[in-house]
Amino acid sequence: MRYRIFGRTGWQVSEVGYGMWGMGGWTGSEDEESMASLQLSVDLGCNFFDTAWGYGGGHSERLLGRLVRANPDKKLFTATKIPPKNFIWPSRRAFTLDDCFPPDHIQEYVEKSLENLGLDSVDLIQFHTWEDSWVEDERWLQKMDQLRSEGLIKAVGISINRWEPWNGVKAVTSGLIDAVQVIYNIFDQNPEDELFPACDDHDVAVIARVPFDEGTLTGKITLESTWPEDDWRSTYFVPENLKSSVAHADALRPLVPEDMTMAEMALRFILGNSTVSTIIPGMRKQTHVKANLATSDAGALDGALMKELKNHRWDRGPTEWSQ
Repeated sequence: MRYRIFGRTGWQVSEVGYGMWGMGGWTGSEDEESMASLQLSVDLGCNFFDTAWGYGGGHSERLLGRLVRANPDKKLFTATKIPPKNFIWPSRRAFTLDDCFPPDHIQEYVEKSLENLGLDSVDLIQFHTWEDSWVEDERWLQKMDQLRSEGLIKAVGISINRWEPWNGVKAVTSGLIDAVQVIYNIFDQNPEDELFPACDDHDVAVIARVPFDEGTLTGKITLESTWPEDDWRSTYFVPENLKSSVAHADALRPLVPEDMTMAEMALRFILGNSTVSTIIPGMRKQTHVKANLATSDAGALDGALMKELKNHRWDRGPTEWSQ
């Protein structure tokens, strides 16, 4: 496992981290299997874990707390997120700070997350939705400064809406945040336009989420794929999106080297960007942990393949189903 500096915090984090959304209640998730996978990742060098209160109403956070307590001799970086007060994802332009993150709500959910984690502090607390207009409202910053001074949090970040990487540039350039979580993968390359240069200039860490485009970039989703009604993916992969996603994945197949899976290619593409501090693929099974973490040792793709993959950029805009 290779490690990267997490922006201005100076933390040395594994360049392949762990996304824990699926453990909060996706179809097929089982706690003991999840815990075994999490522990294996620690044994293989992973030390950055991303969760949220919204992942099962704290369920995923409780699993992370168990993991940290089971490894007292290792520094495991914990990152979680405050849900918006209106519980609407994604954020919308008309939403105000009072709609989503008034100070008392921030306090309440930081305390709830710490209780779920069973920890005295969390390394990174993130706003689970974000509007750049909120930069002008100093109340969130004052609350974060208070929480930091009390030792409850160590760093502050934002999680940017799907397909809106521009909606975080102001926060980055303000100098008020330490980290940005954004969708970045072979298809979603648009953070490279404005967001990544701003992060480089202001020493803000980048957490790359959705590296497999919700599964499309594993190459395993087909036009016949279905999910139970209570599984989030059943509302995301509507016919319009499923058909287009499969077509874009099929266009990549001829580029996958013989000794590589599409999933490995997807992760190593992201590792080729030095602005990224860590990638957080979801991993509920030990086989996924072994395969995904091994990409760090393999390193970035060769230049010719990286150049080819750049041509598969797919610019999309938010829709009713993109959430």
